[in-house]
Amino acid sequence: MVPRNLNESTRSTVSPAITNGGGGTSYLRTVVVVEVVVIVVVVLVVVVVVVVAVVVLVVVEVVVVVVVVVVVVGVVAVVVVVVVIVVIVVVVVVVVVVIIVMAVVV
Repeated sequence: MVPRNLNESTRSTVSPAITNGGGGTSYLRTVVVVEVVVIVVVVLVVVVVVVVAVVVLVVVEVVVVVVVVVVVVGVVAVVVVVVVIVVIVVVVVVVVVVIIVMAVVV
């Protein structure tokens, strides 16, 4: 059977799903949409993971800095309190010794 024109023979061999006039959603179009959606989802997941990782690192660094500052301030406070107590004890001992020496001499 000889086709009446070239267009008719081409139309009979091409799948309707591939052509734009196939009626309904084409398979190729669906695959492209699914691939784009998968790529977008993967990119969003990667972005979310990176943002969460950065936030966690910043929070951990802030916590470490706060802990270090608290420990350093605590150590300095303890040292200052000990030094003040030692100075008070030394001053009291010196005053008592001076009072005893003056009482014995006079």
